[in-house]
Amino acid sequence: MAMPLRRQTESLRSGGTGYGRAGNPQDRDPAAQSGFAFDQTPREEQRTARPQRELPQLYYLTHFQEMLDFVREKYAHVLDAEHLDFLTEFDALELQAKCLFVRMVNRKGRVFETAKLRYAEIGDLPDALSALRAKGFAAQVGLQDFDALLDGLSKDALLNLMAPHLETAGVKRSWPKAAVLEHARATLRFEHFVNSEAVRCFVVQGRRAALEFLLYLYFGRIEQGVTRFALRDLGLVRTHHFKADYEARFETREEATASHFYARRLEDLKIATDETCLLWAREVPSWPQAPCDAAEELRDNLLFALGSRLEKSGQVESALAVYSLGGSALCNERLVRLQYARGERDLVRARLEAMMAQPASDLEALFAQDFYLRKFKGKRTSALTDRLRAAEVIAVDESMRNAPERGAADYFRRQGYEVFQSENSVWRALFGMLFWEEIYCEAGASLHNAFERLPQSLKSGGFYEAFQDRIEAKLARLQNPSSALQTLLSSLSANYGTPNGIFRWRPTITDWLGPFLQKAPPEALATVLREMCRDYMGRKDGFPDLMLWNDDELRFIEIKSAGDQIRRNQLMQLDLLGRAGFRVEVKRVEWIIDPEQIYVVVDVETTGGRAARNRVTEIGAVKVQNGEIIGKWQSLINPQQAIPANITRLTGITNTMVASAPVFAEIADDFQAFMGDAIFVAHNVRFDYGFISEEFRRLDRRFRHPQLCTCASMRALYKGHKSYSLGNLCSSYGIELKSHHRALCDAEAAAELLLLINARRLEAASA
Repeated sequence: MAMPLRRQTESLRSGGTGYGRAGNPQDRDPAAQSGFAFDQTPREEQRTARPQRELPQLYYLTHFQEMLDFVREKYAHVLDAEHLDFLTEFDALELQAKCLFVRMVNRKGRVFETAKLRYAEIGDLPDALSALRAKGFAAQVGLQDFDALLDGLSKDALLNLMAPHLETAGVKRSWPKAAVLEHARATLRFEHFVNSEAVRCFVVQGRRAALEFLLYLYFGRIEQGVTRFALRDLGLVRTHHFKADYEARFETREEATASHFYARRLEDLKIATDETCLLWAREVPSWPQAPCDAAEELRDNLLFALGSRLEKSGQVESALAVYSLGGSALCNERLVRLQYARGERDLVRARLEAMMAQPASDLEALFAQDFYLRKFKGKRTSALTDRLRAAEVIAVDESMRNAPERGAADYFRRQGYEVFQSENSVWRALFGMLFWEEIYCEAGASLHNAFERLPQSLKSGGFYEAFQDRIEAKLARLQNPSSALQTLLSSLSANYGTPNGIFRWRPTITDWLGPFLQKAPPEALATVLREMCRDYMGRKDGFPDLMLWNDDELRFIEIKSAGDQIRRNQLMQLDLLGRAGFRVEVKRVEWIIDPEQIYVVVDVETTGGRAARNRVTEIGAVKVQNGEIIGKWQSLINPQQAIPANITRLTGITNTMVASAPVFAEIADDFQAFMGDAIFVAHNVRFDYGFISEEFRRLDRRFRHPQLCTCASMRALYKGHKSYSLGNLCSSYGIELKSHHRALCDAEAAAELLLLINARRLEAASA
């Protein structure tokens, strides 16, 4: 028999001040109240909400020409004869040949079946192919292309190709393509097919090396084609317009070719064999020098990635040799650990002392000091373990196991704090808004095209030196919180929604910005932001999970649950905040059954079973705390689509009943206010939560709550039932279910199951 619900209180809310279409954002927007009103919907969300435009027929050729013109203008000083010939001879091609070449460029692979290269705008395919072959933009399949040819064939084509020439015993048509392809590579030889139709009906894209270099100059990474331009035009990839002009990323040909070499090797490493890795390890001394910061970073990344591959394949000696040639903190750490494992203590001690004296980064200094103390000074545990063990334990309801930060936030709210789940977002947003002009608008920002979100000055660590006087002037303004707030709100209003690589624009910025500036020690703020200016890439991650404040104080809290560890970059940021003057703590979560935890048990009725295309017709919700119903919420909803007859037979909800009901946008604020910060509970929670979150998504709003499934929980805690449907469980435990498949009735019944679940959880916790 189910535990009775002891008290029932109707709580039907009205009004609301959310950020959906049904609410008025100025009701709670500090920026609007301060006179800095701005559109709350980020520009990128506005774009994706619009219908996608159709692309013109030759869009891809226009994009390719845009890339070539940009490279010709910005990088003439790094192009050699091969690249200049490519540009000149491509310009001289007839239109159809140009179209065919760019079509091949934008397709996956480099070997193509000519029959699949037919496009409406290419009227004479043989003529276009002939023109491309004449200038080297296309070629016949050769020995070096045979593997790529096999990759492009279907499984049936591979089997048919093998049959006339080779013994194929053991090969089965039931094999997956990967197995057939492996067998084909091991047994087939190009000489069998050099003059066959199988080769003649394929074509190879030519001049790939020159094209790849041109694309690398534009994008700054290895790209096959220019499809990102099309995604830009469709609104699926967002670009910026921070600057009217862009700077070349390389000053000399040596910088460009060295950077491209290392970028190409990093890409090739993804599919390289162990033998290839060993060959590269022997070739490292002959690799090109790194004449610029970008090339040096790529070289260090490649050396670390190559060393890691060699370690995994058991080639420790080669890995050591590779790491020793790298200058990054990652290479140095692996070198120390491998040498220590080999018993080379004196060498390790000397290396650690050198790292502590002149660390490559703060992270390297932290590692070197910690490793030195543990291995040479007798310290038993690491600094990471010490910090975690010293953390205070807080009790959080175990239903929040999948969202410990959110559970901890509720814990501190009950203590009277305002809480924001900050992690990296607060510091990145503050950094981005305060230094927006220096990052994106001034000379020296080093943006290289409209697709880039992060300037080279931040990537390479030269940002502070480039703008030191301006940075220090802005940091000095933080001494006056009111003036600083107005400055940041002005930046917020002017730039809100502009795509960038620093942070995401969210309406919640205005929830924490004012309290943060007013309560944070100005010098502490300046210290942290200055360190971010000096080493953005090293300081952009690892900040504590929660920022909380009350009338008296501001605190930062890092939350750790069972099995979690403090990462080194987190400890580095905790130490920075503490040294700067912030109150910063680590809290460990202990899971309990909290009787004060609030649950909202929800049931939805819908027009069908798929949230992406069907709609909600009714919501019923019951709020439960400490074994009692403390509120109910119910509404029919106009789904703006017809209710199928079979759904009406199941639920009793007709098209007439919902014709005058509110649409979801009109009740969204009301329902979200009823939910508050509660745990979302439902029987088969993925269904109900999926429909509710999809309805909010249609309004460009997020709906995020911890979830608990009464069906799954009953299966785990009350075993032995043949069926765990809501109706069967209600029958088994004597729970009233008068109007099954009406939302509020089903929600009330599921609430009774929740009480059974919590009772069993309490028994288990006290056992």
